[in-house]
Amino acid sequence: MLFSQAKRGLICLLYSCLLIASVAPVASAQQAPATAPAAAAPRRQLAAQRTPTPLKLDGVLDDAAWQTAPLAGQFVERRPHPGRPERLPTEVRVLYDDAALYVGAKMLEASPDSIKRELTQRDNSGNTDFFAIFLDPYRDHLNGYGFIVQSTGVQIDNRYSPANGEDGAWNAVWESHVAPLPGGKGWSVEIRIPYSAIRFAAAPVQTWGVNFMRQRKASNQQFFWNEVQPSVDGFVNQWGELTGLENLHPPLRLSLTPYVSTYANHYPYNLEGKQNTSTSFNVGADVKWGINESFTLDATLIPDFGQTISDNQVLNLSPFEVQYQENRPFFTEGTELFNKGGLFYSRRVGAQPLGFSDVSGQLGKGEFLYQNPGVTRLLNATKVSGRTSKGLGIGVFNAVSAATYATVQDSASGRQREILTSPLTNYNIVVLDQSLPHNSYVSLINTNVTRAGSTYDANVTAGLFRFADKKNQYAFNGQLNYSMRRGQAMYSETPVSDPSGYKYYLNYGKISGNWTWNVDHGIESNTYNPNDLGILFGNNNVSQSATVNYNKYQPFWKVNNLSTTLGVYQSLLFRPLLYQDAGIYGSANTTFTKSFLTVGGNLNLDLQKHDYYEPRTAPLGGYYVRVPTSFNLGTFVSSDYRKKLAYDMNAGMRVYALDERLDRPRRLAYGLTLSPRYRVSDKLNFRYTFDYALKVNQIGYVNDGFDLTQPIDQQYSALLGPDVLLGRRRVATYTNTLTTNYTFTNRLSFTMRVRHYVSAVHYLAFARLRPTGAEEQLPDYQRAHDTSFNAFNVDASLVWWFAPGSQVSLVWKQAAATSLLGNAATPLYFDNLANVANTPHNNNVSVKVLYYLDYLSLRSRRG
Repeated sequence: MLFSQAKRGLICLLYSCLLIASVAPVASAQQAPATAPAAAAPRRQLAAQRTPTPLKLDGVLDDAAWQTAPLAGQFVERRPHPGRPERLPTEVRVLYDDAALYVGAKMLEASPDSIKRELTQRDNSGNTDFFAIFLDPYRDHLNGYGFIVQSTGVQIDNRYSPANGEDGAWNAVWESHVAPLPGGKGWSVEIRIPYSAIRFAAAPVQTWGVNFMRQRKASNQQFFWNEVQPSVDGFVNQWGELTGLENLHPPLRLSLTPYVSTYANHYPYNLEGKQNTSTSFNVGADVKWGINESFTLDATLIPDFGQTISDNQVLNLSPFEVQYQENRPFFTEGTELFNKGGLFYSRRVGAQPLGFSDVSGQLGKGEFLYQNPGVTRLLNATKVSGRTSKGLGIGVFNAVSAATYATVQDSASGRQREILTSPLTNYNIVVLDQSLPHNSYVSLINTNVTRAGSTYDANVTAGLFRFADKKNQYAFNGQLNYSMRRGQAMYSETPVSDPSGYKYYLNYGKISGNWTWNVDHGIESNTYNPNDLGILFGNNNVSQSATVNYNKYQPFWKVNNLSTTLGVYQSLLFRPLLYQDAGIYGSANTTFTKSFLTVGGNLNLDLQKHDYYEPRTAPLGGYYVRVPTSFNLGTFVSSDYRKKLAYDMNAGMRVYALDERLDRPRRLAYGLTLSPRYRVSDKLNFRYTFDYALKVNQIGYVNDGFDLTQPIDQQYSALLGPDVLLGRRRVATYTNTLTTNYTFTNRLSFTMRVRHYVSAVHYLAFARLRPTGAEEQLPDYQRAHDTSFNAFNVDASLVWWFAPGSQVSLVWKQAAATSLLGNAATPLYFDNLANVANTPHNNNVSVKVLYYLDYLSLRSRRG
C-alpha cells in the first residue's frame, strides 16, 4: 500500500517538476537579491615586464628585475568565505623574455608554523600550502593551463577544458624553486614556464588570460587574484588578463624522451619444457614536435606500459562489461579534445583480442589451447592537436596494433598451429572543436576502426554544441551521434547485426546562481553501437529527467556551505516503445565551520523496473526481469584531512517492496565503506580502505555452463529452450586496500598498494523467466552455480625524478586470482583469502629509465 501511494505521488511530482522547470526563467526574475544569480567579477589586468637577461631560479626574489615589475595583490577568498579579502598578503610579479615566462610570488604568514609542508609525489596534493598560476593564451575562456607549486617544491600541472574539466594527467616540463622568507614570515616561489610547454599564437602584441591562486592549508582557505565565484558557471571564464606581452615568437617545440626498460617475470608453471622465469629488454621513445605555433605532434614508438598500476579486477555478474581506469600515460596526457562526446574509451587500443573468448570454438579434434594472449601488442600511437588563434581546436589520433594469434596444440602429435584472434588494426580519431563567445562551442568528432581482412570495420560520427547566453545564466547543449559497422563478425561469414544506429541528447537549464535547474532528453537507438573505440552501457533507450539544485555558498549557522539536489527521471525502451523505469532522487551535503567535517546524504525512490538487459535476450522477445519498487538511503562523512588521523565513511541501504505477483522473499542491499588515513609525518602516510557490499535475494541471469568471471554479455545459454534461467542469490563482496607512501624528497618517493578483492555468490533458488516478466519456480533444478572470485595484487614503485622530465622507476608487481565454482566455492572470507594465498602468484620486477631531451636546451648548451 505504501509503495502504491508513493508511485502515484511520484508521477504527480514528475509532472510538477517538469512544469516548474518550464517556467523557471520567469520565476528567477522575481527572486530576492540574496538568491539572484551572481555576475562574474570584473577582469583585473596585470602588465608583464620584459627582462633582458634570464633569471636564476632559487626561490628568492632578489633579482633587480623583480623590484620594478608591476605587482598583483589583494587576493579574494573563494572558500570557505567567498568574497572576503585576504588578511595575509600575497604578492605576485610576472616577467618574460624570448624563451620563457617567469612568475615570482611571496606568500606572507604570521609564523613559520602556519605553513603546511607535507611531502607528496609529483602531481599529488597533501596537507600543504601552494601557489598556482593559470594561463589562457588564446583567451577563449574555455581552455587553459595550470602550474602549481607546493610549499615543499612539489609540482602539479593541469589542463582545463569543457571535455575533461581539470585534467591532472597532463604533464609539462617546467622549473620552480621555493624558499622561506626572512624571519619565517612566509615563503616565496620562482617559476619558469618555457614557451615550449604551452601554445600561443604568433602576434606582435598579445594579451593572455591569467589568474593566480593561493592555498593556506592551516585555515583551509583558497584565494584568487581575479575573483572566482562558486555561483558562476565555469572556471577559465573567470580569469583576469595578462597584458604587455610583445614580440613573442613561438619556439620550435621538439623533444625526445627515449627509454630503456628491463623486466624479470616469475610464475610457477612447474611444467616440463616451460620456464618459470623469463626476462625481456625494451627500447623505445616518445617524441613531441611542434608542427607550428599552434599544433603539436605526440608519438610513442614501441611503447612499454608494463609498469602501469594493476587493474581493480571484479566479478562481473552484470550484462555489461567492466570499465577500467586508463593508467597508461600516453592515453591520459593531453587528450581533452579526443574525450569530447564520450566516444573514446582508450582501453580499446591494445585491448583484449576480438576473438579471445571464441577461439576455443575453432579447435579441431584432439587439439587444446596452448597459449592465448590476453592483450594485443601496440605498435605505435600518434596524436596531433592544437588550437588556432581563431579558437579552432583540431585533433588527430592514430594507433596501430599488431595481429594477435592464439597457439593450439594437437594432444597426440604435439604439433602446433596458430589461430588469428585479432587482425592488424588501425584506430583513428579526428576532432574539430570551435570555441565561441560566452563560454560556448561547437564540435565535430569522427572515430574509425579499420581491421585487415574481412573482419568488420566501425565508424562513429558525432556533432556537439553548447550555447550559453551573454550573462552566462542559461545554456543549451546537445549531441547527435551516428554509428556504422561494415563487414563480418570474427569467425563468421555473417555480416554484423547492427550496421548503423544513432543517438541524440539535448539539455537546457539555468547554470549560474544559487538556484540552478536543467531538463534533458535523449535517445539511443537499438542498433547504435560505438563499442569498437568507445564504450556503451545499454542502447535501445529513451530517457528524460528534470533536476533542480539549490546551493548556498556563504557560511551560515554553523556550516560553511550547503548543496542540495532534487530530480526525477523516466526511461523507456526505444524499440519496441515500452516502459522501463522511473524514479525520484535527492541529495544534500554541507561542511561544518569549525571542524571542517563534511556530511551528506542521498535518497532514491525507484518505481518498479522492467529490466530488459538482464535476460540477455533481444527485447522483441518480450523478456524482462521485474525489479520491485525500492527505496535507497545513503550517507557519508568525511573528516578534516589536516589532522593526522582522518577518515571517510559511506553507508547505504536499499529496501525493495514485496511483489505479490512473484513468489519471492524481500530483496535487500547494504553497502559500507570505511577509509581511515594516518599521516605519521610529513613524509610517511598510510591509507586503508574497507569496502563491503551485501545483496540478499538478488534476482539475476544464470549463465548455465559458462565461467561467471568472464563478461557475460558475450556468452549464451541454450538451457530451457527459448526461456531464460534466473537465480535468486546472495552476493557478498569484500575489498581491502592498503596504500603506503613514503616521500624522501620532492624528487624521490616510494609507493606501495596492496589490494584483496573477494566476491562470493550463493544461489538459493531458480526460476524460469517468461516473456511477460513472470517467473516459474524450479524447485527440482539442482545444478550448482555458486562461485567465489578472488583477486590479489601488490604494486610497489620507487620513482626518482633526477632531472626535469627524466626519471628512473623500479617497480614490483605481484598478482594472483582464483575462481572457484560449484561445490568448491566458499562464502567465507578467510577461506577465500587462504585460497588466493595458496594459489600460484605472478611476480614481476622491472626497471625503466626515461631521459628528456629538449632541442632548445641542447642548442643553447652548444651555443
